[in-house]
Amino acid sequence: MTTKTYRTAKEASGLKVGEYVKNFIAVDLHGKPFELKEALQKGSLVLIFYRGHWCPVCNKHLKKLEAGLDKIYAKGAQVIAISPEKSEFLKLTADKTKVSFRLLFDEDYRISKLFDVYFKPGTIHRLMYNNLLGAKLKEAHSDDSEQLPIPATFIIDSNAKIVWRHFDPDYTKRSSVEDILAHLP
Repeated sequence: MTTKTYRTAKEASGLKVGEYVKNFIAVDLHGKPFELKEALQKGSLVLIFYRGHWCPVCNKHLKKLEAGLDKIYAKGAQVIAISPEKSEFLKLTADKTKVSFRLLFDEDYRISKLFDVYFKPGTIHRLMYNNLLGAKLKEAHSDDSEQLPIPATFIIDSNAKIVWRHFDPDYTKRSSVEDILAHLP
């Protein structure tokens, strides 16, 4: 029997500014499809990866983004947030944060892998997330590997090119609305 090895957060590097994002399709918390190519026809996109409904830092970050949403929309951009959590858990995030932008299910970590932001937390962290914060990672995700995305932010222009990113393996460091506004095309 071989044991599958997973990578750490330090091994993820994220897509870089200047790279182009391949098209992807995902389903939101209401079961409605989202396609990147279609969304970019309406303008630039602010794409946020977050860990899940159980993460207080994620919830605080999403609430701050919601508070600045009018300013982001005024610059012609859209906002989506992506998590490896299934619909019923995305709904928990929506209930906790009251966000009005779309929350997408990253089934099988396909989008996290596309953006190179996925990793597997160590055993102690997973125990803490599951037992203290109620993450239920094996139940909430599409598999039982308990992988997570690095909470990163990417601004993608209408040509699918990354024009700015906030990428830091330290989950406490997040993009600000001011940073996003300063870098929107």
